[in-house]
Amino acid sequence: MDEGFKQKVLELIESVLVYKFTTLSRQELEAMFGLSDLKQTRFYQEAKEEGKEEGKLEGKLEGKLETVPLLLQLGLSVSEIAERLSLDIEAVRRVAQTSSDNL
Repeated sequence: MDEGFKQKVLELIESVLVYKFTTLSRQELEAMFGLSDLKQTRFYQEAKEEGKEEGKLEGKLEGKLETVPLLLQLGLSVSEIAERLSLDIEAVRRVAQTSSDNL
């Protein structure tokens, strides 16, 4: 049996198990598959990349939210800030409320 085919079969089995055992933690799945085997799967690699992308997006969002108090001090309204920063208005309201509570 060719090595590429074996790898694809292993990935298929692992994918089925990951979807079947949705209540298991990452650590439990690692113990089930073996840490090195799990890290070799496409599922793991894709999840890792998605995590990196989400982290970048969260960092950008956090940076935008940090500017909200300053923009409020400059006289912009909550809706203007949300529109200009492409943020959800409720998120801007929460930050505005938090910053006014800290005054």
